[in-house]
Amino acid sequence: MTSTWTTADIPDQTGRRFVVTGANSGLGAATARAVGARGAEVVLACRNTDKGEAVAREIGPTATVRELDLADLASVRRFADATEPFDVLVNNAGVMALPQKKTADGFEMQFGTNHLGHFALTGLLVDRISDRIVTLSSLAHTSGDISLDDPNFEHRRYSRWAAYGQSKLANLLFAYKLQRRLSEARSSVVSLAAHPGISSTNLATHTESALDKIFSFGAGVIGQSSNMGALPQLYAATVAGVEGGSYIGPDGFREMRGHPTVVSSSKRSRDLKLATALWNLSEQLTGVSYTSLRRDPPIA
Repeated sequence: MTSTWTTADIPDQTGRRFVVTGANSGLGAATARAVGARGAEVVLACRNTDKGEAVAREIGPTATVRELDLADLASVRRFADATEPFDVLVNNAGVMALPQKKTADGFEMQFGTNHLGHFALTGLLVDRISDRIVTLSSLAHTSGDISLDDPNFEHRRYSRWAAYGQSKLANLLFAYKLQRRLSEARSSVVSLAAHPGISSTNLATHTESALDKIFSFGAGVIGQSSNMGALPQLYAATVAGVEGGSYIGPDGFREMRGHPTVVSSSKRSRDLKLATALWNLSEQLTGVSYTSLRRDPPIA
């Protein structure tokens, strides 16, 4: 299904409050600017607050910057403890194809930042969110697999791409599972996922390897701008009536570029048993339990 939806179609967001992670650059900055331009109050949740302040100045007085390092659960808890009720959480921040590193809590950096950090943040904030939660995944989820026995690459050989694919598959499993938990709790809040296709952002230029130049060139040739790449998550975050559990991505060739529409995801991302096992593991690793949401019945 083709689409022509752009930021011009974002409804008036006056009176609504957004929290956007990683809003200091790329897709996060584009998302914050777009909802800010439509009247929303925006909290830019950033590890690099100096860059965040520069974006906030562009948006104006409705934007504020707060420090959030998703690779440090203590930082996640500090952020959550100081956050007032709001309407929309956009789990946008992420890292890609890094050399092997660990978070402050000893997790593999991509799994720890992209998935566990957002899992913990969402769980700590879920009672203060009134409308929806949008989690950013990637085309790379299709090549991803979850190693429940070794998610942090402590016993298997590290591969930067396997780690990235695992984290992006985890994002989708989490988003879908969260929607089921919200539905069972009869919550009006919905969980959605989105992906940007191939977008020209600085995410692909921080692999700390020769791949930086290759990705930068490739994204410029076959990809799209960060403003276009942000459209799927903006659609998910602002369009009324989007069904919980939907996955939004570009409508062009192989979903690499284009305007936002509902897209499908891999069979693996819809695996209920895997999603439940990952959820339980994530609670164990982060120490964050979604206590306000009723637990699922056993899966036969």
